[in-house]
Amino acid sequence: MRVAVVGAGIAGLSTAWSLNKRGHEVTLFEQAAGIPNPYAASGDQHRIIRRAYGGADGYARTISEAFEAWEELWADLGVRHYAACGVLGISQTEGDEGEDYRQGLDRMGSPYELYDPAEAARRYPFLDPATIRYAYLSPEGGALFPARIAADMVRLLRERGVSIREGVAVTAIEPEAGKLTLADGKAASFDRIVVSAGAWVLKLLPELADALTTYRTAIAYLDPPEDLKAAWEAAPAIVDVGGTVDGYVLPPVDGTELKVGAGVHKRQRQPDEDREPRPGEGEQIRDYFSPPFARIDEYRVKRVASCAYTFTADRKFLSREIGRVTAVSACSGHGYKFGAAVGRRVAAAVENGDQAGLLRWLRAE
Repeated sequence: MRVAVVGAGIAGLSTAWSLNKRGHEVTLFEQAAGIPNPYAASGDQHRIIRRAYGGADGYARTISEAFEAWEELWADLGVRHYAACGVLGISQTEGDEGEDYRQGLDRMGSPYELYDPAEAARRYPFLDPATIRYAYLSPEGGALFPARIAADMVRLLRERGVSIREGVAVTAIEPEAGKLTLADGKAASFDRIVVSAGAWVLKLLPELADALTTYRTAIAYLDPPEDLKAAWEAAPAIVDVGGTVDGYVLPPVDGTELKVGAGVHKRQRQPDEDREPRPGEGEQIRDYFSPPFARIDEYRVKRVASCAYTFTADRKFLSREIGRVTAVSACSGHGYKFGAAVGRRVAAAVENGDQAGLLRWLRAE
């Protein structure tokens, strides 16, 4: 089949990779001048992959397939863009998200080490032991490196004959005809079209507005106090800092920077709206992390980057078949870790027509 993939985030790149391996003729369209798109969700320095999934036991099970799919990709790329630094969870108050993640590990039988406040602060001296109930370390998981993954996937796809159209925006789709219209007015037709356009998907398929909402958030890169830098460089990723901010942390591992982000910071916006950091926004994001971090005012904000995501009401993935189009969206901020597996599943559904099975898998049912 001749298949177009619209959007070169991790889902689009992985779908193109898997379709190509299955013998299909693939053209990948990306609106940005380069891949990864710096405004897209898949262009960050690093993202968490983890066993801990709180109450979402379906995704906790599905993560096994995600790990396996990444191994297939590393074998094809000839390099592993992943640091297995482990994943830390923290609880500040009874019933907070940090505790939810620990209870999920218990239900799945996933191993972890549990630390009381004093032991947690001894191991991770950036923590304030007076502000936490406990911490726990899950040994499986760590940091994926999206920008490196994208660069090597582009190289691999080109070597394998995939046509990659960077800086070529798709402005309209006719699902029944399998037709794309490009920004220069030219049109192209395909047997199948996969739309994995992230936060921009509603511009192409507005009928998905019944299920998707677009939000803008931001992350901050921090320079920690000098005496804590070594501790941070040896630290695990942090899935949740506890409390009420839905805060996560990526350590400065393998040449990256210390990154913090918080779910509480998201606001409903259009994907191109309000993308420049606001004055003081970095300090606002940084300050979400006290507690549980000590001396938070000593962390210098190096820079801030905005992100745009689509969300569903239940924070699960979405797929929908519309004519010749398979739309895949709604990573809801947790999709990157499943990226390679999503691409394999989408490619299989495009080939065998089992769109219902794809949706069940994406929803971890």
